[in-house]
Amino acid sequence: MSTTPVSRAEQPSVRAILRVVVTVVLSALAVYVLYLVRQPIGYILLGAFLAVAASGPVNLLSRKLSRGLAIAIVYLGIIFVPIGIALILVPPLVEQAVRLAENLPEYAQDLNDAFEENPQLREANEKYDITTKLENVAENLVSRLGDAAGALVDIGAGLVSSIFALVTILVISMFMIGRGQAWRDAALRYRPPHQAERIRRATDSIANAVGSYIGGALVQATIAGAAAWLMLVILGVPSPLPLALIIAMLDLIPMVGATLGAVVVGVVTLFVDFPTTTIIWAVFAIAYQQFENYVVQPRIQSRAVELDPFLVVVAALFGGALLGVIGALLAIPTAAAIQIAVREYLEYRREYGQETA
Repeated sequence: MSTTPVSRAEQPSVRAILRVVVTVVLSALAVYVLYLVRQPIGYILLGAFLAVAASGPVNLLSRKLSRGLAIAIVYLGIIFVPIGIALILVPPLVEQAVRLAENLPEYAQDLNDAFEENPQLREANEKYDITTKLENVAENLVSRLGDAAGALVDIGAGLVSSIFALVTILVISMFMIGRGQAWRDAALRYRPPHQAERIRRATDSIANAVGSYIGGALVQATIAGAAAWLMLVILGVPSPLPLALIIAMLDLIPMVGATLGAVVVGVVTLFVDFPTTTIIWAVFAIAYQQFENYVVQPRIQSRAVELDPFLVVVAALFGGALLGVIGALLAIPTAAAIQIAVREYLEYRREYGQETA
């Protein structure tokens, strides 16, 4: 069996090999540079998302006010609303944390009494020694309150870093919402008229979809907070408004937000009227979560971003799996933007193909 030698003409040239090597090296450098600047890129993406979300209220106010004043009013609201929420949440949280630390041994004793009164719980306690372990945890927690100062320092450092990031994102967003339309129009001048019109329509549709998503998420969170507040008032749980605000804020996280909020409030109910209040709250939370996941959220968001309810759920699941909480928050408007872009592109190809046929 003979082999045919490869002719010199069929062998890759030195120039071709160098071209491949240079391409691979430059691609690796580009990926490395993107990795180094991942944080600023994240700020820019979040700023763009915030600018698109704020464009609806800004455009609405711009009908009667100057655009600069409208931008200032909207962004002052974005800044001061979280501050107001913090002023409502922080004082009762600090007060309850101090009270919890002081009364934790007493709560452990009450829990021990509840175990003794219930035969099934008493049997489990005798088998696993649950109450003794809880009392030891309570005593250790009280003895370690002095270590909280170091944790507060770390929290303060993280808070300063978060404030810097938030200010940076707000500044980027304000530049984008102030000049974004001019930048887009300037770039579209270099495109053919039919392409420019299609791109302009697609970007406007994406902006409307993202703005509608934000509005829908706020409506959904408001419904969850109001329902939780009503139930907490009925149950007589202390500080119902701060707890309802916590649920409303966590409810902005698709799929799992309602569960996280329910767990936080459930822990509070343990120290109010255990187990009656806790059981009633757990039943309410489970029922409301199912109602929200399969009725409220799909209906609101499917209308807001014009997505099928099934795609809303799938987008939230994939976004959360890829990027955690941020991915879950951005998944649905991203899916809507992709759907709009693909639809406009296909319509453009169909119309352009008919015109050239």
